[in-house]
Amino acid sequence: MRRSGEEGRAGAALWLDGRLPFLDAGRGLVRKVFPDHWSFLLGELALYSFTLLLVTGVYLTFYFRPTMGEVVYAGSYAPLVGQRMTAAYASTLAISFDVRGGLLIRQVHHWAALVFVAAIGCHLLRIFFTGAFRRPREVNWLIGLTLFQLALVEGFAGYSLPDDLLSGTGLRTAQGFMLAIPLVGSYLSFFAFGGEWPGTDIVPRLYTTHILLLPGILVGLVTAHLILVFYLKHTQWAGPGRSARNVVGRPMFPHFLAKTVGLLFLVSGVIVVLAAVAQVNPIWKYGPYRADQASTDAQPDWYMGFLEGALRLMPGTETRLWGHSIPWNPLIPAVLFPLVLFGLLYAYPFAEQWITGDRGERHLCDRPRDRPVRTAIGVAALTAYAVLLMAGGQDVLALVFRVSVNGLDWTLRVALFVAPAVAFWLTRRICLALQDRDRRRFTAGSTPTGLVRQSVEGGYLGEREPLPLLQRHQLTLGDRPTPLPAVRDTRPERLRAALSRWYYRDRVPLPEPAAAEGEE
Repeated sequence: MRRSGEEGRAGAALWLDGRLPFLDAGRGLVRKVFPDHWSFLLGELALYSFTLLLVTGVYLTFYFRPTMGEVVYAGSYAPLVGQRMTAAYASTLAISFDVRGGLLIRQVHHWAALVFVAAIGCHLLRIFFTGAFRRPREVNWLIGLTLFQLALVEGFAGYSLPDDLLSGTGLRTAQGFMLAIPLVGSYLSFFAFGGEWPGTDIVPRLYTTHILLLPGILVGLVTAHLILVFYLKHTQWAGPGRSARNVVGRPMFPHFLAKTVGLLFLVSGVIVVLAAVAQVNPIWKYGPYRADQASTDAQPDWYMGFLEGALRLMPGTETRLWGHSIPWNPLIPAVLFPLVLFGLLYAYPFAEQWITGDRGERHLCDRPRDRPVRTAIGVAALTAYAVLLMAGGQDVLALVFRVSVNGLDWTLRVALFVAPAVAFWLTRRICLALQDRDRRRFTAGSTPTGLVRQSVEGGYLGEREPLPLLQRHQLTLGDRPTPLPAVRDTRPERLRAALSRWYYRDRVPLPEPAAAEGEE
């Protein structure tokens, strides 16, 4: 009986495989090899937090009412009983206090959103600092940046739905962004809000965008990203046996599958514990939104803090031309600045390719110290982001440290230009110092032996053990790019050569791999 049952299952599998060739696809999936390094788990953190977002979001849609029609609150939260509020705010209060487990699910959803954006950001930083955006992965870099931007918009739409005083203040700020756009700003605001502020359509439109449009695009882009990762192979750190033709690591089944399922449960458990013990977005404390009130200490979620900081640091100036007023704040910090920032990020892989002349396929990760200019650019950008994030809460910082808000504003304005330059110079020097340390370890050894010998000049030198062959081999792997030769052709070619010399002029060369092996 057992044999006949096994034969029946095998026959069913073969019948299904003849019409849907899942066995051939599954064989390749099972044999897929994944690099064994912690930095490659950042993308999985983003994927699993996004999965948790989808699950909890479906649950919340059963109880949320996306309408701005006014109701009189009669729920369990006594301080707001009898007050008029929108149905969206009242239903969010009902989820928090009247639905069993509703507050936990709300907070899991919010914490998962924070982790999702943070994981995508860290994943992009890993790709940038290791050069994993180079050919043939430029398209995946573009997809990742688009995912990051959509995650920002999705998060903003999500915490704007409850229509509380804090999210209403954020929506009022967003309307100011729209009105700052010349010529079409007022029309765009009327369309989004369904008339004069606050309108009646913004919450239903944000709801549709939040649960249908953006999640659908995110799922499609995540799927495309994973398909490209499988097709192009993973990048990996340089090491013995690792080349552009292979990937050294763990197979999909059973090693990687067991590890990634464990990570899924770990991420879910940590987020649920955070939701249970760490309060986030307590809308009942803010109260319902009213157009004649503003929330004190109003701060957006951290991922929108850089825009808030740019708004607060930009002086309030405007220009009148031909009967029209152009408000430079918020036009520059909230509209032009994000466009320029993400435009540069989109163009960076192609700009570096043009500057360096490197058009070959690259499957090995760069060590950040080996690319001092690229690493310094990334650290300078992170420094500017940190300054803007501090500026987004400059009123709270001034209150806590009892300093002048105006003085803090001017300090942060100066720091926005000075701190990134200092960070660039310091990071480049640290990278070169680390390169020099690698060379000294390569040539003089690493661990002191405790023996001392006297030189012919009478001095004393401590002896060191030679660096192990494996580490010597790893230090000599990877690309060693050189600047492009100087040319006297067209102006773009001269500019390209000058940028290439600036990009690669400072480096501490190691012995060539062949010479290193000959020494051994």
